[in-house]
Amino acid sequence: MLGFETSDDAAVYRLSEDVAALLTVDFFTPIVDDPYDFGRVAAANSLSDIYAMGGRPLTALNLLAFPCSLGPEVVGEVVRGGAEKVTEAGAVTVGGHTIDDKEPKFGLSVMGVVHPDKVVRNSGALPGDVIFLTKPIGTGIIATAIKQGRESEESAREVIESMAALNRSAAEAMVEVGPHAATDVTGFGLLGHAHEMAEASGVCARLVLDEVPVFERAFAYAAEGVVPGRTHDLIAWARKFTHWHADEDAEAWMRVVCDPQTSGGLLIAVAPERADALATELSARGVLASQVGSFARGEAGRISVS
Repeated sequence: MLGFETSDDAAVYRLSEDVAALLTVDFFTPIVDDPYDFGRVAAANSLSDIYAMGGRPLTALNLLAFPCSLGPEVVGEVVRGGAEKVTEAGAVTVGGHTIDDKEPKFGLSVMGVVHPDKVVRNSGALPGDVIFLTKPIGTGIIATAIKQGRESEESAREVIESMAALNRSAAEAMVEVGPHAATDVTGFGLLGHAHEMAEASGVCARLVLDEVPVFERAFAYAAEGVVPGRTHDLIAWARKFTHWHADEDAEAWMRVVCDPQTSGGLLIAVAPERADALATELSARGVLASQVGSFARGEAGRISVS
């Protein structure tokens, strides 16, 4: 039913009139030192693609690349963290594959299910739709601050727990209300993923900076230039489709909205008449979501920031 033509979060394969399979894979190198936390974050990130499509994860396969010199205790903690997240998602870890590699990597190949008529794509946003974001941004900035010794994993605990949190509750609220489109905010940052949704939907978008939730200290670090190396490439790319109306702290804000996220929240497009219902459903499930903008008629993929 769906491949990679619109950069959606998972492939969709119809199994029957009532069931479609969602298929996705993701893995990356450690962004935290603690192996257990690394496993939790990597697993939550991999499972997020299923939730972004409105689905329910069923099975997960581990993808593990580690140097043998680290020993089984470290690897065991990574796998334990991942397995706990899979169990929390109501899915089952059914196996995987391991290789000896100089640079550690971990993630999951996940299969989920969804009704074929209820697949949530990133390409259905309509003019007037309200945009919800279900997690704060700035994880890449804080992870960089940890690497530079400006933050400890204890001082950044809120950010780590956010990355390890499943998007399950946000997805359930989204499906209950009925969105027009959704995606999860990951490596292309808030601006990049909003652009993908807008371009795939044939609309433009407006983001309101005052409404964008940002982790504490992330903006200050961004102003100092404490950002991941990839941020500069994302900014150069984003300037091609972004119209910037905000002059104050513009460079710092550009670094924030182009910050590559790990296991970020869902970006949801919902009809304006259903916005209050979605806010209520999200709040009832303990999800602190924000309305960060809207979609409109205009040049497909164009983003206006104010």
